[in-house]
Amino acid sequence: MNSTILKNTVILEPATQVNLKEYLTVGVKSYCEHYLHLWKDEDPTPYISFGLTKEVVERELQDANALNYLIKMNSKTVGILKLVQNCGIDEISDDDALKAEKIYLLKQHSGKGIGKQVLLFIEDIARKRNKKYVWLDAMQKGNPVHFYQKNGYTIKRESEVTLPNVKPEEKAMWILTKSL
Repeated sequence: MNSTILKNTVILEPATQVNLKEYLTVGVKSYCEHYLHLWKDEDPTPYISFGLTKEVVERELQDANALNYLIKMNSKTVGILKLVQNCGIDEISDDDALKAEKIYLLKQHSGKGIGKQVLLFIEDIARKRNKKYVWLDAMQKGNPVHFYQKNGYTIKRESEVTLPNVKPEEKAMWILTKSL
């Protein structure tokens, strides 16, 4: 799979066994920079062990339904992306929907337009796979939900984090969808 260049600044490079360590390092760092407040004692171990360990991501790399990318800008990794190609929600079938499961940027690269470029890439991938919808989860508190709404996503319904040790007041999430 070739790397995809967006606006000549952001490159999405497929995650492989060769760059797996970098994917994990940046993924864990970017997650911790944005989401420690969700966890009791600011300990994100339940999330990291569920989604960002070598064993978990190696399995994803073998799964044809999972697409993992390093987000690069000026040849430097600034974030990670994980997509699930056939992943319906509620009445929307797996065939019709792609899920953006992880979009994590290092804090120093937030607010630079990278996220918008990544969303355009996600929508392009979905269209190429004849999807009718892209969907994702976002925390109800904070700025991400507003970012997604500004980019055409609408709130479908409430959801919540189900992993152990999330602070009860931080569990609330939105499921957002975008029709293509």
